[in-house]
Amino acid sequence: MQGQGHGTGGGAGYRRAESGTPDTRPVPTQGSRRLAVEREILAANNSHAARNRERWRGQGVFAVNLVSSPGSGKTTLLVETIRRLGFVFPVAVIEGDQQTSRDAERIRATGAPAVQINTGKGCHLDASMVERACASLDLAGGGLLLVENVGNLVCPAEFDLGEAHKVVILSVTEGEDKPIKYPNIFAASDLMLLTKVDLLPHLVFDADGCLDYARRVNPSIEAMRVSSTSGEGLDRWIAWLARGVEAAREGARR
Repeated sequence: MQGQGHGTGGGAGYRRAESGTPDTRPVPTQGSRRLAVEREILAANNSHAARNRERWRGQGVFAVNLVSSPGSGKTTLLVETIRRLGFVFPVAVIEGDQQTSRDAERIRATGAPAVQINTGKGCHLDASMVERACASLDLAGGGLLLVENVGNLVCPAEFDLGEAHKVVILSVTEGEDKPIKYPNIFAASDLMLLTKVDLLPHLVFDADGCLDYARRVNPSIEAMRVSSTSGEGLDRWIAWLARGVEAAREGARR
């Protein structure tokens, strides 16, 4: 059939000039167009991320991007972390959710400033969202910025926010094979927090096997077992944050 496989919507094929002679340039496939758009989106995001990173570096801000599935205990962990830090240095939080401001309200109840970002149908925060949110936070004096990303283990892996570290959070109420089912976020993260470990006696969950899976994906990933209920591992987590804040302050003084 004349024209079959030609035109801009036909995937692989060739264009046909108005004169009827074949134009042998391949028609861009739907996949190639999508890839080009994705590259443009990531390039624009990376530009905002670079600005965030440079600004935070100058301010002495230690920024951490927390990523997990819904229900891993991120917000509860943040609340307990802020309480235990005791504001020995400034702490601010950016909360990402599709809807509501419930998590930001929980953070503000601790006394820490928090900005809520609602993404609607969006499944992750991007660097421009975070850049705008920071306009509402006083970070000039340095300190700790905790970004709680939208509950999702897929999209946030691709989007740099300008953070010093991605921290992936996995609870023992999930499957221990999550690191090999969602490898990109574990490969992109420097630290894995295994949360709700107080529940381990009541669950069938192989914590050592989970860590082994994570290190198959990312041999250099650091791991900590923590519980916001019992307090297990929280001192080590807070010490990790404090070292990061001190390093950021030292970097800003240079």
